[in-house]
Amino acid sequence: MKKIYLDHAATTRTRPEAIEAMLPYLNNFYGNAASIYELGRQSKKAIETAREKIAGLFNVQPKEIFFTSSGTEADNWAIKGLAYANQKKGKHIITSKIEHHAVLHSCQFLEKNGFEVTYLPVNSDGLISIADLEKAIRKDTVLISIMFANNEVGTIQPVSEIAKLADRYNIIFHTDAVQVVGNLEIDANKLSLDAMSISAHKFGGPKGVGALYLRDGIKIENLLHGGSQERDLRAGTQNVAGIVAMAKALELAINDLKNHQHKLTLLRDRAILEIPKITKGIKLNGHREKRLAGNINFSFPKISGDSLLMMLDMKGIAASSGSACSALSIEPSHVLLAMGLDRQMAKNAIRFTFGDENTDEDLDYLLAVLREIFSNTNIL
Repeated sequence: MKKIYLDHAATTRTRPEAIEAMLPYLNNFYGNAASIYELGRQSKKAIETAREKIAGLFNVQPKEIFFTSSGTEADNWAIKGLAYANQKKGKHIITSKIEHHAVLHSCQFLEKNGFEVTYLPVNSDGLISIADLEKAIRKDTVLISIMFANNEVGTIQPVSEIAKLADRYNIIFHTDAVQVVGNLEIDANKLSLDAMSISAHKFGGPKGVGALYLRDGIKIENLLHGGSQERDLRAGTQNVAGIVAMAKALELAINDLKNHQHKLTLLRDRAILEIPKITKGIKLNGHREKRLAGNINFSFPKISGDSLLMMLDMKGIAASSGSACSALSIEPSHVLLAMGLDRQMAKNAIRFTFGDENTDEDLDYLLAVLREIFSNTNIL
């Protein structure tokens, strides 16, 4: 049976070059980077070389890159750390209703601890309004956190305009760029970003390593306490092999960015054109043009997303539902509900995200399987 992976927004295959780069630091050069002997110094040097490479790719200073265990940790650290470090100015935060749960749950945690949070609405395409954002700003607003692009529907936010507005009001701006790195060019200086979260496994690096970019001079409280790693701001033994591999994967992703965007845009646009022809009532979710190259999200009539996922899986196709599982029930996507979809259409959503290994033949197969499913009246 044909096997097709269409869930690259969830995770990507680790690039062979990244695996090759990390292996020496799992085998011969295994020293703790905090140790002063040669084996430790070799690990320390590898980390700092990776830091310099990543900083250069984002056009920032090496001292502005801090390594974490994941994008989730980077989001938690940014939201909580920036809020607590700047609470003398105020305790008001602005975010959006469609953020990743790493941001939303961090904001909810802060609400329980004396902070106020404004959750901006989005339109039917998943875009925030700059006018709404400016109206929400108060004298005590200390942080704006808006994701660069949404993980479920791929809609790209007006990050440059947000950053300019935040700068005008002297407010720190953080963006969750986990879905964007490796898919769009990011010059953090040109965009005037203050803080940015990234995760290696979204662009061909290994799982378990990420980073937070923090503009020099911005104060942040520690999330993890213990050792003096990462300039005394993030305790914990550094994942040397993962950091080295992340730098390599990022370099490869950015060097191939134009080809990557071109190929995935062609697949995406063809899918957007062809899938709605399969049956009546299929709805594209997210902005038609202002979306990541490889991301499509559709709501299908008469069948839940989870049921459709199982049928696709039986045919060897891996995709993602717009639902999130909880202990007691399956809830519709908070993103799709915020965009105005009713609960049923939100539950009927499927996300397909393409990667470099996907081909036109893969899309042909997906279309054929979907046609087969929707022509089978016994299933629906």
